[in-house]
Amino acid sequence: MKTVTTLVELREQTDLLRATGTLALVPTMGALHKGHLTLMREARARADHVVASIFVNPRQFGQGEDLDAYPRQLARDSELLQAEGVSLLWAPAPAEVYPAGYATNISVAGVSDGLCGADRPGHFDGVATVVCKLFNQVRPDMAFFGEKDWQQLAVIRRMARDLDLTFPSVDAIHGVGIVREADGLAMSSRNAYLSPTQRSQAAALPQAMQAAIAAIAASTPAAEALAALRGKILAAGFDSVDYAELRDRDSLAPLDSDNGTARLFVAARIGGTRLIDNMPV
Repeated sequence: MKTVTTLVELREQTDLLRATGTLALVPTMGALHKGHLTLMREARARADHVVASIFVNPRQFGQGEDLDAYPRQLARDSELLQAEGVSLLWAPAPAEVYPAGYATNISVAGVSDGLCGADRPGHFDGVATVVCKLFNQVRPDMAFFGEKDWQQLAVIRRMARDLDLTFPSVDAIHGVGIVREADGLAMSSRNAYLSPTQRSQAAALPQAMQAAIAAIAASTPAAEALAALRGKILAAGFDSVDYAELRDRDSLAPLDSDNGTARLFVAARIGGTRLIDNMPV
């Protein structure tokens, strides 16, 4: 596996790879876990070559968020990627991605409204901008993203459709299912922030979601089931629930009942850590 840090090097290496087969891109911010490695394996199964990016994107962090504290462990991550058969690691510095005088921003309306879009103003602008840049930099045949960030995936697909991106096309943007710990907690780089006590309490989040989904399936009104979900999360030791909502899985429009395409979205805070999750209803 080669590691490149400049755009000139990246284009040289991707041209070489593209000459001998298809190219898959897996964008990450590093601090890799089993969920990321599952993305690498899915990409490896579908493409001849895999390019992974590690870039902690400052434009998707709001004021007071954890940009400075976000875990950075490039040496360890590089070893993991090498073991997964990744061909190329793109690990630029912020100044390489956003050079002096950079002034362009991409904003995706609709699917970015509500949920994390409401709680983190500007976050999805930063996501859309950096992913569009990554698509243009790498020019992959396909790209892979985790479904834990379902709203993010919807934003990226909408952006690719609206901007007529062909690398990859909307159909070549693949969502990969959530990888969970044994107790059900969705794997996340931010789980490393949790103390042992908080980590134990965090398992209540997916458990409360499963209970709410079962209640809705048993004809409990969605508003009642969601209120109970919030109560269970807070009773388990979480400090707050940012949102607990039913939304359409495709449009992300709010729902007040299960229409057959519903998905449950939750974000909650424990200590200084914000955890998100989603499940089909």
